[in-house]
Amino acid sequence: MTKPTATPSHAIAAAIATVTIAGIGLSLSATLISVRLAQIGFSARAIGFHTAGSGLLGLATAPYVPWLARKIGVRRLLIAALLLGAACLAALALTHGYWPWLAVRSLYGIALTIMFILGEFWISAVVWPHRRGLVMGIYATAIAAGFAAGPFLLAAIGPGGAAPFLVAALLSLVATLPIGLADVDAPALRKTEPLPFLAIMRDAPAATTAALLYGAIEATAFGLFPVFALRQGWGADAAAIASAIFALGNALLQIPTGLAADKFGRARLLILIGGLGTLGALILPLAAHFAYAAYVVLLFAWSGIVGGLYAVGLTSLASRYSGAALARANAAYILLYSAGALMGPPLFGFGLDLAPAGLFFALALVLAGFFALALKRDAHP
Repeated sequence: MTKPTATPSHAIAAAIATVTIAGIGLSLSATLISVRLAQIGFSARAIGFHTAGSGLLGLATAPYVPWLARKIGVRRLLIAALLLGAACLAALALTHGYWPWLAVRSLYGIALTIMFILGEFWISAVVWPHRRGLVMGIYATAIAAGFAAGPFLLAAIGPGGAAPFLVAALLSLVATLPIGLADVDAPALRKTEPLPFLAIMRDAPAATTAALLYGAIEATAFGLFPVFALRQGWGADAAAIASAIFALGNALLQIPTGLAADKFGRARLLILIGGLGTLGALILPLAAHFAYAAYVVLLFAWSGIVGGLYAVGLTSLASRYSGAALARANAAYILLYSAGALMGPPLFGFGLDLAPAGLFFALALVLAGFFALALKRDAHP
């Protein structure tokens, strides 16, 4: 029975709070592992493969999440994923080394995949159509703020010992509270005709490619931007802060991006993001060569621009589908995001190993390709 006190606002707030809190733990742990592996002496490619490999099981899990949610229930499955995430983060504190961490991170990738698919489905299913861009902008701001808080929290705690991993595990446990205690019903999933992932990609090529590209950029930012900073000679704390700046810029510009999507259309916005993102990636290594301050200022602005890829693409999908089809579209979106996170760090890590500026030149190349796609297909808003 539907609770009379439940409103879309309450449901949206509960889902956003849950994903945001868990995101703090995710970004803290991702930055910490990259820093520790770099300090041990692993190459950027090895760290990139570690970051990417941890998403393989999550990638394989994504197509089955709507089915699991229909069998178990959206709320129960979401809470179970958060509990699994907490257990994995605690296990990272008890293990050490490249391969043991990769095994645990792979299980953590399953938990993250379930959490993001169901959290975003929850929001998309109840949001008001005329406020879809704004709400997705708020969601993107909240999750990016969580991602920004993780590296700042790591800098405050320090990268040594078990404490950072245990703090991240505690955050995953706390993240169960908003959806566990909120007086709202989770969206229901009913069995319908299957919607093939390839059909979703054909229907919305620019929107789905935005997920793929943003997954690659975000995973690279948390996995390799700290390595780039260390190779510039800035130290571990400065490397963590630079990662936090990336997430912070992403956070602060997402609400204006969402409003712009509602007012001007998603097609134009994706084209603009592709063009400006390409230009910024070309300038970033020059700023880093000039001064750390110049680099972080430009990184702040650039991250806010490319961060719009995810929210605008997700808004486009939410405007096309509803019910079980929307859950399937969300799963496809996370699948592509995870595929990007899988492919991005090794590819961009190869560029970083060739030369520090190679990381950003590779980013500029793929952003230019997206710009061409969005321009050609007009993004199908």
